[in-house]
This record gives sequence, C-alpha cells and structure tokens, in this order.
Amino acid sequence: MAEAKAPGARPEEFRPLSPHLQIYRWTWTMAMSVAHRITGSALYVGTLIFVWWLVAMASGPAAYATFQGVAGSWLGRLVLFGYTWALLHHMLGGLRHFVWDLGKGYDLATRMNLARLTLVGSIALALAVWLIAYAVR
Repeated sequence: MAEAKAPGARPEEFRPLSPHLQIYRWTWTMAMSVAHRITGSALYVGTLIFVWWLVAMASGPAAYATFQGVAGSWLGRLVLFGYTWALLHHMLGGLRHFVWDLGKGYDLATRMNLARLTLVGSIALALAVWLIAYAVR
C-alpha cells in the first residue's frame, strides 16, 4: 500500500492512501453485508432469549409464567419478531453467499437483485411466520 508523505512529515505521520467509507457510494450489496454482520450479532442476544425460554420451561410453571408474561407483552413480541427477522435475514444472506461460493451471481444485476431479495424476502418470510403462528393459535 502506498504511503502519503506530507512535506516535512515525520515517519509516524505517514498515512495510507486507501479509500475509506466517505469515498464509497453505498450499494445494496454493501448494505446487506453490514446487515448480515449485524443480524449475526443480534442472533447471540436471541439465543439468550431462547435459553431463557428453555430454562423457564425446565424450572416449572412459575418461571414459565414469568417468561410468558415478558415475551407476551407488546415489547416482548416486538423483540421476538425482530429475532425472527434477523434469523431469516441471516439465513438468506448465507444462501446468497453460498450462491457466490458456487461461482454464480457475480454480474452486477444479479448481485443487486440478490441483495434486494435478501431484504424483501426476509421481511416477507418473517411476516408469513408470524401470520401463520397467529392463525394457528
């Protein structure tokens, strides 16, 4: 990597010339890459909620009622919907990467369409899961 040298600069003042985020124009693929990382991190929190559910079930009716009260509130349902969306978005992002691992989908139009499909598909699937859950309930 080339180094920029200001006139009279000391060696510790050299700065790399590589581009940074202020130069790049955001694209769908960049946004979905960031979203993939964020949803991956959010899944850790969701896993803690899942563990809380399992422990509450194993601990008896009182502990399960407490969990059910929190998860059944409007905030709890919003968090669970977010977890559902993050799980599905991360899965679809992984499938998008799998397509690329197969050597397919590298042209610009396909890359952009796959990125858009990841977002739209994850929202549609999360809504479908919740609508089905309410219909069965």
